[in-house]
Amino acid sequence: MSDPLLFTPGPLTTSAKVKAAMQRDVGSRDSEFIGIVAEIRSELLRIGGVSKEAGYEAVPMQGSGTFAIEAVLSSVIPPDGRLLVLANGAYGERIRQIAERLKIAVSINRWPEDESPNVVTVWRLLRQQPRPTHVAIVHLETTTGILNPIDEIGAVVREHGCRFIVDAMSSFGGVALDLAALPVDYLVSSANKCLEGVPGFSFVITRRGALQESAGWARSVSLDLLAQFEALESNGQFRFTPPTHALLAFAQALAELREEGGVPARAERFRRNREALLPGMRQLGFREYLKPECQSDIITSFRFPEDAAFEFAKFYRRLAERGFVIYPGKVSHADCFRIGTIGRLSVGDVNGLIAAIERVLTEMNVQRVS
Repeated sequence: MSDPLLFTPGPLTTSAKVKAAMQRDVGSRDSEFIGIVAEIRSELLRIGGVSKEAGYEAVPMQGSGTFAIEAVLSSVIPPDGRLLVLANGAYGERIRQIAERLKIAVSINRWPEDESPNVVTVWRLLRQQPRPTHVAIVHLETTTGILNPIDEIGAVVREHGCRFIVDAMSSFGGVALDLAALPVDYLVSSANKCLEGVPGFSFVITRRGALQESAGWARSVSLDLLAQFEALESNGQFRFTPPTHALLAFAQALAELREEGGVPARAERFRRNREALLPGMRQLGFREYLKPECQSDIITSFRFPEDAAFEFAKFYRRLAERGFVIYPGKVSHADCFRIGTIGRLSVGDVNGLIAAIERVLTEMNVQRVS
């Protein structure tokens, strides 16, 4: 039985070679594995347009992307620090939730889920007392697929002397990012999204100076970002058991990214996938939740049809039975579902999904979509 095609924001469809890379065992303290981890760290910096020589470090962390977000928040904000979260979706809200659990002084400014944070408003927020020491934002808010302007916002954050934390979980590797030109101090992402690896670890790309100033601030042992970095620098090893098989798969995924032509070529494939998706969905009567000017090519939210015969659970199940897995919605004030266009997917796969959706709608007697 073949694997289903995952039209999700991750975990997602991976190549046969990425899967095959996990089918061997390797010692976590073995010199071969230590070398693989070192290569991964260097390659992540290269993808971000920075280098160790320029003062940047890539620090892999065990666990999902949320683990790395919590590692950053619990490690780099001082006891008397203040965090401002700029949120327009569920993942910005999660940053606030983590900070509150850690008893970090946190404030949040919310925008509608179909709008990006406004630079003028951010400038005003940064001048209010007490002023924040750190600002956090989600680059690509997977709740909707909206892409937030971290370049413009980052410039305002830097102007006010704050550290800038960016959740780039769903953008890094699929959206062009030149960290050398961006005022980002901590960028967080995951193996199992645009880079087309498998779940098991996440990573932080950070300015070395910003990380080193956090000595003594960590609120956790296993999520101590500075301690993780220092261990990797000391002996090339994780402090605690690493996900060896996921890292082997990731090394292969990075090789495939290079073979494809790097981030520009991958972003172009994702764009083509989405360009194939939209006409087909519109022809079936579906409408996107976001305005085109703020929509990314990574994942798209579609509004439910107004026909009472449409039941998402049944729609989802019947697509899955045909080998196509989509994603439930997360928008708070509208009934939506999401379709991702990342992973090892092609335009042909997208066309197959659209044909399957048409058949399922017919089976469900959905007559009117608008």
